[in-house]
Formats: sequence, structure tokens, C-alpha cells
Amino acid sequence: MKISVSMLSGYEYCPRKLYLQYVLCITEPPKESLVLGSLRHEIYDFINKNEEGIVTSITKKLQLSNILNIYKALYLKILREKIIKNKSKLSSVNLELASVFKRTYPLILNEAEARATNIFNFIQEYNIYGKELWENLTPKIISELRVESNILQLKGIIDKVEIHKDGYVPVELKTGKMPKEGIWPGHRIQIAAYALLLEEKYNKKIKEGFIHYLDAKELRHVAINPFMKEEITALTKEVQELLNRQYPPNYCQNKNKCTNCGLREDCYNEAQIDTLLSEI
Repeated sequence: MKISVSMLSGYEYCPRKLYLQYVLCITEPPKESLVLGSLRHEIYDFINKNEEGIVTSITKKLQLSNILNIYKALYLKILREKIIKNKSKLSSVNLELASVFKRTYPLILNEAEARATNIFNFIQEYNIYGKELWENLTPKIISELRVESNILQLKGIIDKVEIHKDGYVPVELKTGKMPKEGIWPGHRIQIAAYALLLEEKYNKKIKEGFIHYLDAKELRHVAINPFMKEEITALTKEVQELLNRQYPPNYCQNKNKCTNCGLREDCYNEAQIDTLLSEI
């Protein structure tokens, strides 16, 4: 049975919560961080899918400010449309639309500046435009790439894959707090699993990946090594066994995780858990 890569990181965070969600089918109530994260993913997906149209529309030499204005105009339009589309979800967690706009705009402005600068520098160096510019531009980006493997027994959707001349680089977009150093353990597991899935899909060695912490505007590097395959394979087996168990794992030892968990009340309601277990 193939499992999703997100289950691996969920298992690392709290096996009991994973069991409650996927075996007992208890749904976590929407949280501000999750709703905002979903909105930002949606915006970045749209941005990536519209990159070719922007690049091919540049058919003559432009100043950096002109290229930036092209990006900003489209990104502002996207931001407004996506906020309105997600109005009910945002309202459900008491988020005001104007506040969401103010919090999200700096992120997409930073993205617009980075992409406009990349295009400007590429044009300065190679003096090419339009379709030729797009065909030669690196890196190119695939957004929301679906990957799966019968061998690894895994499936998932990679937020972003950069296509460079010498290979592929997976990038995961994350909202919320960033660790002082490195990346969170669950994020490392995710990017390692996606690297393995990419290797199998394209038959090319994946040497690195990145976690993009959007709120901090920072990319954190992850070196991919051969030992990760053993780790991911073992973890996948553990999760598969968990999903077939007739009883839940013990409570999480880190009570700080419980404090902000949306399933806390359900998790500690033993009568409810016993009832749900009897229905399996």
C-alpha cells in the first residue's frame, strides 16, 4: 500500500495523531496557520505556472524596473483573486482579508524581485528574448509535481522542482516558524523522500534539495546522501504497520506539541477513542 510522503513527516511529529487522522478518521479543525499556508501554496503554484507567459512576453530590452512592474502587476492580481476565492476559509479562522493581504504581499513582492532580477541578468548576458529566452532560461520550474513509486511504496506532490542544466532540485514551501539552524526533522524527511522519488522518475541522481521558509524569506539547504534511502524505506514500513494496527500508539512525550494540537481533546477522550476502535 502506497502512503503519502506527508504521512512520513506526520509520523515523525506524532504517531498517535497520524493514527487518529488516518485510521480513526478524526478531522482536525481548521487553524490559522494551515489556512494561510494553503493560500500561499495556491498563490505560488499559480505564479510558477504563469512564469512562461511572463518570460515569453518580454520581446525587447527592458530596464529592471520595467520587468519588475510586469511581475508585480500579475502577482497583485493573483493575490487579490486568491484571497477573495478563499474568503470563507479565511473567515472561518477569523482572518480579515485586508490583514491577509498585508501579511502575504511582502512574500510575493520578494518573489517578484528575485525573478525579475534573474530575467534581467540573463538578458544582459545573452541578449535573447521571447521564446528563445524561455527555452534557454535556467532554472525552469515545475510546480505541484506528482510523483509515486511502487518500489518505495510512496506517493506525493512536490511543491516546486527546479530544472537546471545538470539536474533536478526539489524545493518544499513552508510557512510558520523556522528553526534557528538547519530544518525541522519532518521537513528533512519530506525533502529526502521527494529526492528519492525524483531520482526514480527521471533516472538522475538528486544531490540536494531546499526548504523555503516563506515567512522568514530563507532557503535552507539539504544535502541528499545514500543513507537517506534506508531511513525512508524503514520509516515507510513503520507507517504502513501503524496504519494496520488495531490500537493507537502511546501519547506524545513532548507535551509542547499537544498544547497547540487541533486533535488534543479527541486524543485524550478515551471513551471516544474506544468507540471508534470498536468500529474498525
